[in-house]
Amino acid sequence: MRGTAVLGSAGTLIAGALVAGALAAPAANAASNRNSRDAEAIGVAVAAARAARAGIDWQDCPADWGLEKPIQCGWVTVPVDYAKPNGKTIKLAVDRIDATGTPAEHQGALVYNPGGPGGSGLRFPRRVTTKSKIWANAARAYDFVGFDPRGVGHSAPISCVDPTEFVKGPKLDPVPDSEADKLAQRKLAAEYAKGCAEKSGDMLPYMTTPNTARDLDVIRAALGEKKLNFVGVSYGTYLGAVYGTLFPTHVRRMVLDSVVNPSTRNIWYQANLGQDIAFEGRLTDWMSWVAQHDDAYHLGNTLAEVRHQWDTLRAAAKKEPLGGTVGPAELIGFFQYAPYYDSMWAPVAEAWSAYVAGDPQPLIDAAAADLTDTAGNIAAENGNAVYNAVECADAPWPTSWKKWDRDNSRLHAQYPFMTWANAWMNLPCATWAAPHQRPVQVRTGKGLPPVLITQSERDAATPYAGAVELHKRFKGSRLITERDAGSHGITNLPNPCINPKVEDYLLTGRLDATDQTCAPHATPQP
Repeated sequence: MRGTAVLGSAGTLIAGALVAGALAAPAANAASNRNSRDAEAIGVAVAAARAARAGIDWQDCPADWGLEKPIQCGWVTVPVDYAKPNGKTIKLAVDRIDATGTPAEHQGALVYNPGGPGGSGLRFPRRVTTKSKIWANAARAYDFVGFDPRGVGHSAPISCVDPTEFVKGPKLDPVPDSEADKLAQRKLAAEYAKGCAEKSGDMLPYMTTPNTARDLDVIRAALGEKKLNFVGVSYGTYLGAVYGTLFPTHVRRMVLDSVVNPSTRNIWYQANLGQDIAFEGRLTDWMSWVAQHDDAYHLGNTLAEVRHQWDTLRAAAKKEPLGGTVGPAELIGFFQYAPYYDSMWAPVAEAWSAYVAGDPQPLIDAAAADLTDTAGNIAAENGNAVYNAVECADAPWPTSWKKWDRDNSRLHAQYPFMTWANAWMNLPCATWAAPHQRPVQVRTGKGLPPVLITQSERDAATPYAGAVELHKRFKGSRLITERDAGSHGITNLPNPCINPKVEDYLLTGRLDATDQTCAPHATPQP
């Protein structure tokens, strides 16, 4: 799943999950969904057969994609609506780097999705060109393949607002002081949803996880692969779970890292509420670490003192935005990286420490948007548009503002760091013009091979319960738990217990006889 605060729309952090539009009667929806999915199953078979015949015309990547040789790029054509495979199509951007081993070692393509929804996987082959030690042996056996999912990046990108306006700060403080503040945020969220409909309305009904899973099967066919080898991280685990449900016999190897809880009750409203609780816990972990290293950061030698420094900083930015651009919203957008990733513990603490020591510029530079970064701003706005489009279309949301207000007010009292920022981010779903579907019932389909699941215990973005739930649903799967750890996306971190297990599974298909618990990766140092 994506970060929350960094993805707010222009003028505010938009979050929350209140799908607009009345919900159809359950019985009618169920019948409609069955008929639709039958047609889509036929459509994806038609599209995959075409892709298998066409293959992919691999060429050097466009210079402005930032993908160095020998990475190659190409396109795969997919239907916008799989129920109408002969209708409108779009092209998906894909890239690959050939396996580095001998022909005898070659096991096909390994396809990657980094999450989001809204993330691009095109940088995955760079794990080979940048000589990642963790992935070196897998790279001998597999072509590493990335792609931009539908609506993302170079794959028929969608948009909701002007990118420059989207990133401009300071945005409204996400924590409301009054009913007027809440009304202002609700208005901005509704305007954002309207902008999505106006700029990208033709695509919005088809921006669903099942359609992206169908796209993934067409990419598999275009690669000439009978079965899919897949690594999904964060939201990519939900994409993998849906793919495994829809196409169980098409899976060869699947690694799902940092898992979205796939329960239909969780997608997506409850998922965002669960994040609020988990982020608070991981923020506490980080602030405790900062206190332990007071000799380096001088932010307090107890958790309470460090937390007080945060409250002081937030209040100062609310009174007068730092550098005129960094208010509480921008601070949350930057500080949330620490609960997300251990690799950001020290950088965030360093910028914060400099501010307290009298130099605000490092914090301003880190938290403020670079309005001159046109490509980066376009990518940020596009990522947020896709995030909302997929989550709004994937499932029904509560339509009552009273419920939304009650749930988030209750959570904010105990978990104040992310709750309202997360709420406003998802709130465009409350007035979303495009229809939604019922979530896929993730389950073990006949022929699904054993899947490897990896998860840290204190992950903020995808709480641990999600891995447990998927493990129950995918029979024969194995769960590797990284105890006393909370970084998001652990297969790309050095851990002498986890890395060999992932590698062995990808290279041989072997899994441990039982679930495994691993010690945490190395604790960050100042």
